[in-house]
Amino acid sequence: MRIVVTAGPTREPIDPVRFISNRSSGKMGYAIAEAACEARHQVTLISGPVAIDAPPNAKIVKITTSDELYEAVHQHVPACDVLVMCAAVSDYKPAQAATRKLEKQTREFALRLTPTRDILASLADENRSYLVVGFAAETHDLAVSAEEKLVRKHCDVIIANDVSGRDSGMESDDNEITIFFRDRDPIHISRARKKIIARKILKIVCESLEKRLTKKT
Repeated sequence: MRIVVTAGPTREPIDPVRFISNRSSGKMGYAIAEAACEARHQVTLISGPVAIDAPPNAKIVKITTSDELYEAVHQHVPACDVLVMCAAVSDYKPAQAATRKLEKQTREFALRLTPTRDILASLADENRSYLVVGFAAETHDLAVSAEEKLVRKHCDVIIANDVSGRDSGMESDDNEITIFFRDRDPIHISRARKKIIARKILKIVCESLEKRLTKKT
């Protein structure tokens, strides 16, 4: 199986030394890439800035901004069987990044933001040859939000996790997830190490891909 995994945060520059980002450590995406490599799949890992060693057998594509991630995903998905969109993409970016460092001022400072491109929603839905697995990091109404994103973002599968605490999800070595599908009931995976969660995700993804291919034949 040819699998593309995105991982880590994006950074949207304010000026040469400051940026907008998020708490993503990249641990979940890297764990999925590692599990896929261990299973001898062909893995392309598109990664934002993280402090993790990549699986030695994965092809690494490094990105920083959401625009770079957008271009990398669109470049690599035509040749893949599965896209696992685990990266935490900034929802907004500065409307204009300063070319020189902005000096600190004593008065209030306003920063105009503009929405970033929605990568999942930009992928073609009709006659798509690859399976799309999205992630939904939520602090409330997890099931409602995940099911809405599953449809709106044209995903085949979406994996939702609660990131309201620090003992699971972002920055943690543990995770607890619920996997939502278009055509069957959700599957809940209780809290465990991300490497264990990753292997379970990979198994379910392979089953979903096989089911998809069977339908086509």
